[in-house]
Amino acid sequence: MTPITPAVDSAVSVLLIEDDPGDAMLVEEMALDSMSDFAIVWTKSLAQARATLETDRPDCILLDLNLPDANGLDALAAVQRAAHGAPVVVMTGLAEDSTGLAAVAAGAQDYLVKGRVDADLLTRSVRYAIERKRAENNATALWASEQRSRENARLERGLLPVPLLHGDAVEVVARYRPGRAHGLIGGDFYDVVESRDGAVHILIGDICGHGPDEAALGVNLRIAWRTLVVGGVSTDSAMRTLEEILVAERPRRHIFATMTSVVLSPDRATMRVIRAGHPGMMVRSGADVHWLEVPGGPALGLGRRRGSWTAHELEVDDRTSLVLFTDGLFESRIGPTERLGEERLLEYARTRGTVSADDFVDSLIGHAESLAADFGGLTDDIAVVHVQTTKEGPRR
Repeated sequence: MTPITPAVDSAVSVLLIEDDPGDAMLVEEMALDSMSDFAIVWTKSLAQARATLETDRPDCILLDLNLPDANGLDALAAVQRAAHGAPVVVMTGLAEDSTGLAAVAAGAQDYLVKGRVDADLLTRSVRYAIERKRAENNATALWASEQRSRENARLERGLLPVPLLHGDAVEVVARYRPGRAHGLIGGDFYDVVESRDGAVHILIGDICGHGPDEAALGVNLRIAWRTLVVGGVSTDSAMRTLEEILVAERPRRHIFATMTSVVLSPDRATMRVIRAGHPGMMVRSGADVHWLEVPGGPALGLGRRRGSWTAHELEVDDRTSLVLFTDGLFESRIGPTERLGEERLLEYARTRGTVSADDFVDSLIGHAESLAADFGGLTDDIAVVHVQTTKEGPRR
C-alpha cells in the first residue's frame, strides 16, 4: 500500500484501490484541489486492499472495477465482504455507465466515470457516499430494533396472559417490568386459571437468565401449565411434567426455573402451596401484611433431587389476598453492593396495607424502581400477581 497524502486527524480517510498509477495520480490531484481534507491510502490490487482492511476501516473506498486479481461486480462483492461496512464508490471507464449502475444496484453507494470527474464531483460523491451509508446503517439498526421489539412483544404476550376466570368472584392484578440493565424481556412468567370445580390456580415462575431464549422457555412452561390445569392434572403431577418440559426444551444445560404454585379451594377456605426454589409470598388480610414461605423443594431442572416437592395446605379466609412475585422485586440495588431485601420490602408493604390492589402492586414496583434509580436501574425483571376474592364464590 502507498500513502498518497499524509493522514490528518480531521481528514476523510479514503482507501483507493486502483492498479493504474496515472489514474491514481489524477485522484490525488483532485483530492488536493478539493475543499475537503482527504487522507488517501493507495493499494494496487484486491489482495493489498484486503490486507489494509484487516487493520483499518476507511471512511470511504474508491474502487476501480478492473483490477489485476478481480474485476466487475466480483471485485465489488469481494471488497464489500472485507470492508466492515465502509461505503464504496466504484470507478468505471467512459464506456461502462451500465456497469456503474449495476454496481450501485449491487450495493455501492455511487459510481464515478473516469475522465468525467473533477475535484468538486469527487468530494460530493465521497461525502454523499458516507452520509448515505450512515443513513443506511441507521435504517438497518432501526429495522433490527423494531424486529426485536415485535419479537419481544410476541414473547411478552405469551408470558403475560389474560387470567382465565369464569366469573367476577376473583380479582387479579398483575404487573411486569423488564430489567433495563439488559434491555430484553426475560423469563419471568405467571398465570391464573379457574378450573371447572371453582378452584383458582395461581402460578409464578422465573427462568434464570435474560433474553429471548429464556423468555421462549418461560412461554412454553406457562402454556404447558395452563393446559395441564385445564386438563385436570393435579398440581403435584403438573410440577413434575413442567420439569420434564424444561429439561427437554432448555437451550443450555445449566438453565433452571424457580416456581410457586398455589391452588385456592372452591370454597376459598384453604389453599395448597408448592414451592420450587422460588421466594415466598405476601399475604394481605385486611390491613395486615405478612410474609409466607412454606418449606419447598429444589428449582426445576436443578440438582439430583428432581421431582421432590411437597404440597402444603393452609387455611385462608375471605379477606385474604395473595401477592406472588419474582425475586427482582426485592433484589434491586439500593447501594453500591446493597440490595433491598425481603425484610425491607415487607416493611414498606406494611405501610401500604390499606390501599387498593392496583395501588399496592404499583407502589411495590415503584418503590423498587425508585431505590434502584441511582444505581443503574432495575437489574432483573419483576413480575407481581395479586389475587383476592371479591365476593363469595359458588360452592361447587
